[in-house]
Amino acid sequence: MQAQDNKILLANPIERALKLDCAVIVEGIRDKRALKTLGFRHVFTINKPLYALAEEVASCYKQVIILTDLDAEGKRLYRRLKRELQRLGVRIEDGFRLAILRHTKIRQIEGLRSVENV
Repeated sequence: MQAQDNKILLANPIERALKLDCAVIVEGIRDKRALKTLGFRHVFTINKPLYALAEEVASCYKQVIILTDLDAEGKRLYRRLKRELQRLGVRIEDGFRLAILRHTKIRQIEGLRSVENV
């Protein structure tokens, strides 16, 4: 039942995020796979220094969703990435991240995969 509730609560935020057609930054490959399953196309993993990733993303996108995990390390990465990207003039779209935080118990982005499998 929990997964069904998550799917209902996240349906609109997922649709809105997909319509933005912006870049999404996640921590790892499992997170990337989960988002690809949901239909996200422009997903970047943190696989280089944050400033280099920010520069790469900013060179192609003006809007970004940062979906790091919602644990202490993920929140730290989120703050640093947000600061780097904003410095480069990129707009951060927080709606989807906030929907996950407020409406579900999902704390690891790879957990979004279970939302799709319901």
